[in-house]
Amino acid sequence: MANPPHGGILKDLLARDAPRQSELAEEAEKLPAITLTERQLCDLELILNGGFSPLEGFMNEADYNGVVKENRLASGLLFSMPITLDVSQAIIDEAGLKAGARITLRDLRDDRNLAILTVEDVYKPDKALEAKEVFGGDEEHPAVSYLYKTAQEFYVGGKLEAINRLQHYDFVDLRYTPAELRLHFDKLGWTRVVAFQTRNPMHRAHRELTVRAARSHGANVLIHPVVGLTKPGDIDHFTRVRVYKALLPRYPNGMGVLGLLPLAMRMGGPREAIWHAIIRKNHGATHFIVGRDHAGPGKNSKGVDFYGPYDAQYAVEKYREELGIEVVPFQMMTYLPDSDEYAPVDTIPKETRTLNISGTELRSRLRSGRDIPEWFSYPEVVKVLRESHPPRSQQGFTVFLTGYQNSGKDAIARALQVTLNQQGGRSVSLLLGETVRHELSSELGFSREDRSKNIQRIAFVAGELTRSGSAVIAAPIAPYEDDRKSARELVEKFGDFYLVHVATPLEYCEKTDKRGIYKKARAGEVKGFTGVDDPYEAPAKPDLVVDFEKQTVRAAVHEIVLMLESRGLLDRL
Repeated sequence: MANPPHGGILKDLLARDAPRQSELAEEAEKLPAITLTERQLCDLELILNGGFSPLEGFMNEADYNGVVKENRLASGLLFSMPITLDVSQAIIDEAGLKAGARITLRDLRDDRNLAILTVEDVYKPDKALEAKEVFGGDEEHPAVSYLYKTAQEFYVGGKLEAINRLQHYDFVDLRYTPAELRLHFDKLGWTRVVAFQTRNPMHRAHRELTVRAARSHGANVLIHPVVGLTKPGDIDHFTRVRVYKALLPRYPNGMGVLGLLPLAMRMGGPREAIWHAIIRKNHGATHFIVGRDHAGPGKNSKGVDFYGPYDAQYAVEKYREELGIEVVPFQMMTYLPDSDEYAPVDTIPKETRTLNISGTELRSRLRSGRDIPEWFSYPEVVKVLRESHPPRSQQGFTVFLTGYQNSGKDAIARALQVTLNQQGGRSVSLLLGETVRHELSSELGFSREDRSKNIQRIAFVAGELTRSGSAVIAAPIAPYEDDRKSARELVEKFGDFYLVHVATPLEYCEKTDKRGIYKKARAGEVKGFTGVDDPYEAPAKPDLVVDFEKQTVRAAVHEIVLMLESRGLLDRL
C-alpha cells in the first residue's frame, strides 16, 4: 500500500460523476467569471487533483491566518504554505464577490471553465506578517517581491467544484495526478518510494545520490520535477524534462519513475520543504529527499543567503512524525577519478583526489562548446543540453541603434547586416525605423504614447527573433530612455541586447539632410519631430557610442563587430 495522503483522504475533486459534471458545466456558463493568472492556475490544478490535500479550495481567512502564524489549518492539521486566490477591488465589484456567491474560475490560456468557487469570505491579508512569517521578510526574496508588487490586495476563500481538468499539450504521458501515480505504484508493486524534488537538469551525481537513497531504504525512485513556475532564470522545463527522460534508462532494473509536478514554487526554503513533503506524500511517496538549501532562492543583493544551508532539513525533521513521510538528507556527491566512482563528500578522506564541475563552469562549457566529461554527465544528457544551449557563436542577439534622424544609424545598420550575412552562421534581420513604421506601426502617430508602442513592437519582434537564434539589427530613433530600457528588458529574456548610441550631433544631422525633412520641421510643416519640437534623451549607459560626423560607416561597423566578437557571439572575421 502507498503512503496514505495528508489528512487521511485524498481530496480528488476531479472524481465527479458525469451528471453532476454536466450540471456544473451548464451553471458555470451563467455565473460571473474570474480569469486566473499562471500562478493561480498551478495552485488550482493541485487543489483539484488532490496534490494539496486536505485542501478543497483556496484558503479562507481562518485557514490562512493559522498557516501564516502556526503552520496549521484551522482544523489543526499541519500545512505550511498559504494557498490563496488574490483579487483586486475592481474584480470584487465586477464579479460580485461576497460570502455565498458562486464564481466560475477560467483558464487564461483558452477561456475554458475549470471550476466553480463558492465564496466563504473575502478578506484583506496582513502582507507584512505573511512576508515575515512565511518567507523571512527580506523584500528581495522573490515571493515577498511577488506579494508586494504582483499579488492583489484581497484574498477570496472558498471550496471548489471541478468542471474540467487543465489542458496540457506537452509530456502528457508524464502528467500523473496523485491518484494516477498511486495506481501506477500499485501496478508496479512498489510500497516504498523515495521522491526527488528538482528544478534543474540532473547529472551523474544526482543519479548516484538517488540510487543510493533508494537502496539504503529498500525503495524505488520517483523523479518528481517542478514544471510550473520556478525561479526566474532557471532552465526551461522542456529542456529539463528531455534531460530526465534521457537519464531514466540509466537507473538499474526499472528503479526510477518520472512524473511531472505542475507546481508554482515560492522558493520558500523551510516552509516550502514542509509543503513539498506534504505534496509528495499525497502522491504516494514514503520518503523524501531534502537538499541543502532546499527550495532556497540563493543570496540577496548583499551576498547574504536567505536561509541557512540546513534550515529546510531541520524544518521537515521537526514535523517528521506528523508528516508521515521519512526525510532523506541530501548527500553531496563528488567524483573520485582514481576509482571512477561517486561517493558522499563527508565519507571521503581529506587526501583523496576529487573532481567536480560547478554550475557556472558547466554553463561556460556549454556556451563555448568545450568538452563536458562523461564522468560528470551522460552523453545523452549533454546532447539535450547542447541542443537547447548552443555555443555563443550560434546564439541570437539584438543590436539596437538609436540616434537622430539622418544620424547615420540606418546606413550603419544596413552595412552591419551585410557584414553579418557575409560571415554566415545565423540569419540576420534588419528592422529599420521607417520600414517598421510602414509595415508594423502604420496606424501610429508620433505622440509619446505612440512612440512607446512602436518601440514595444520592435522589441517584441526582436525578442522573438533573438530567441530563435537570429542576429537582429534594429534602428529606430527611440528618443526616450524608458522605452529603450523596456526594450532591453524584453529582449534580454532571450539573448544579448546591445544599445549603440549613434551620437551624431543634431547640427550635423540637420546640415547634411538632403531630404529636407529638418527644414520642413523648422517651418512647422512636420509636427512632433525629434530634435526640433520633440526631445531626444541621450542614452545614460549605452554599450557603444559612435559618431557619423567623426567616423565612416565602415569604422562604426568595425567597432560593433569587435564588441560582438569580444562577447563571443562572432567568430573572428
